[in-house]
Amino acid sequence: MLNNLRVAAGLKELRSRLLYTLALLLVFRLGAHIPVPGVNPQEVARLIESGLIFGFFDVISGGAFKSFSIFAMSIVPYINSSIIMQLLTVVIPRLEQLAKEGEEGRRKIVEYTRYGTVILAFIQALGMTAYLRHALLHPGLGSYLVVAISLTAGTVFLMWLGEQITEKGIGNGISLLIFAGIVSRIPAGGARLISYLQAGTISWFNILVLLVIGALVIAGIVAMNEAQRRIPVQYPKRIVGRRVYGGQSTHLPLRINMAGVIPVIFASSLLFLPEQIAGWFKGHPVADWFLRVFHWGSFWHTFIYALLIIGFTYFYTAVIMNPLDIADNLKKYGGFIPGIRPGRPTAEYISRVMSRITLVGAVFLALIAILPNFVLLVTRIPNVYFGGTALLIVVGVALETMKQLEAHLLMRSYQGFIK
Repeated sequence: MLNNLRVAAGLKELRSRLLYTLALLLVFRLGAHIPVPGVNPQEVARLIESGLIFGFFDVISGGAFKSFSIFAMSIVPYINSSIIMQLLTVVIPRLEQLAKEGEEGRRKIVEYTRYGTVILAFIQALGMTAYLRHALLHPGLGSYLVVAISLTAGTVFLMWLGEQITEKGIGNGISLLIFAGIVSRIPAGGARLISYLQAGTISWFNILVLLVIGALVIAGIVAMNEAQRRIPVQYPKRIVGRRVYGGQSTHLPLRINMAGVIPVIFASSLLFLPEQIAGWFKGHPVADWFLRVFHWGSFWHTFIYALLIIGFTYFYTAVIMNPLDIADNLKKYGGFIPGIRPGRPTAEYISRVMSRITLVGAVFLALIAILPNFVLLVTRIPNVYFGGTALLIVVGVALETMKQLEAHLLMRSYQGFIK
């Protein structure tokens, strides 16, 4: 692998793409330290320390949320807009037609996604400003608009950075921004562990257990990301004139975790909203009961969180993978699954297989998402923000980026990273 990295650095085009990507990631990290005007960052930090879920968002944004910089919302509104567009593509015929029109249709959908990002970013910025109103130096309508516009502009700029990395860098621009934000918090997490160690809160044994759990989780994530259920597909021979075409055997790869980290984002957003609304009405009996029973880390919060992740995994997998379309495409090109009739029986067979493997992927995602609760119980290390979800994102993006680099090398007849 080191030799392949040396070869990649020696290629002028690939070296330029790598340097361009690193330069834009540096811009992202510099922007994470530009504060939003009119806000007291110390008060924001105090509010963030009151909940672990805020700490997770701070990890995703690379510390920009805690310092309340212009990148405090990170690229989350763009991700939400992309998810909404994917869902609308299934239910709105016009968008479904655009998705099938090739490159031109894809560009139109990307344009709609950008507009949705601006709208969602502004709404989310207003909500964040209202929640953090006590941190405003000069409360008022003008301050609300300045903060909301600043946060929206930061998100739009990050969206542009991600697209530039995708087009002119090594690809996966949006994912790399999230990756860079999470990885940048590792030194702060290490410093926190050292401070706990010096204060006698934890011991070296606790840290060793944490490292072992982390290694096992990373190995599991890699295995699940690469795991596939391969359905054999046969194409019959065709005789055209004196030539024989087809007659090959291949397979239909179905990934165990086709939904990725999207169900976790869905479930987190759905649980985060009522918790914050209840937080605005502290002192009311209903709000206090809700916060007491469904606070982060409680049994019912963890249980509902896991159920939502499993449900959203099935839902999102059904959105992005349509067995009927797969069966129609196989039938269209003369392919068939041995022992299964083409058409609807093939679609039903694929649907049954997808249901079984999706259950495995959904349970795995749920276990990864609630991992910080068990890590806290086993290691006794408080405030472990760098939990399973962050590891899932980091490992997934690292694997995809490695595959992107491998593709560049293979196009030039070099051996890839993955053997």
